Amino acid sequence: MPQKITELQNQLEKIIKGKKDITDKILMAVLAKGHVLLEDVPGVGKTTTALALSRLMGMEFNRIQFTPDVVPSDVTGFTMYDKQNGQFSYHEGAVMCNLLLADEINRTSSKTQSALLEVMEEGKVTVDGETHCVPSPFVVIATENPVGSSGTQLLPESQLDRFMISVSMGYPDHQSLVELLRDRQRENPLENAKTVVTREEVLKLQKEVQEIYVADQMLDYVADLAEATRKHVLITLGLSPRGTLALVRMAKAAAYMKERDYVIPKDVQEVFKDVAAHRMILDSKARYQEKTAREILSEILSEVPEPKVEG
Repeated sequence: MPQKITELQNQLEKIIKGKKDITDKILMAVLAKGHVLLEDVPGVGKTTTALALSRLMGMEFNRIQFTPDVVPSDVTGFTMYDKQNGQFSYHEGAVMCNLLLADEINRTSSKTQSALLEVMEEGKVTVDGETHCVPSPFVVIATENPVGSSGTQLLPESQLDRFMISVSMGYPDHQSLVELLRDRQRENPLENAKTVVTREEVLKLQKEVQEIYVADQMLDYVADLAEATRKHVLITLGLSPRGTLALVRMAKAAAYMKERDYVIPKDVQEVFKDVAAHRMILDSKARYQEKTAREILSEILSEVPEPKVEG
């Protein structure tokens, strides 16, 4: 793993206190060319994390605050007639950047949410029959308030499946909170964040992650886990093929962060719940038993035999 990744981790730790496990997962998703869904209550650092990443990775940053009156053209852009040259010209939407922060995505309409689908999957938008590619690298970090909060609604399964991982920031522990309060007395560390890796270097890192080796027995293990979610009595909708591919890509990134050029079972296990939990639809019996998706996935991890691979 390049020294710059370590430096990136260190700088993120200075800005986001006590959440290295979460920020590492977000870094993995970026390296795996994936998008991130941050689910939590307001005020725990979701937006700050996205801002910090954009500055540390030299990415062009856009933010869109989703409210009920945001329309699809705010996301994708629109065409307008130009009287001077007698032609229609394209005006860029929020997605034309390297890192898009989609803030409180579950507070807007389904139509506007779906406007993100094509660009998240294919890296391009189509407006009035013309296709426009977004810059590379391209990452969407969406924040979501807990369902039941004022003005929120459930995201459709088709949109949830576009996010490589879903993680929750959670409240900081006591010591981390004290450090945060101390650091914010005079200045915000985010304001002093300097670029650690350039966009070109991010693309190079993504290519190196893509080349991490995954043995056939590891692919069998991933497939066994995915099939176990589909067969589980408490799960109505299990891990899709897209989700299974995301699991492999995240496992590669996990191996890369540990300075390995091949994937072992621990890499898969480390990211399995983050990749799979938001894609699960649980049976009503799970609610009666008060079982969460992550608890059921932990059981699956303990039940599916792992291959013997030296790590």
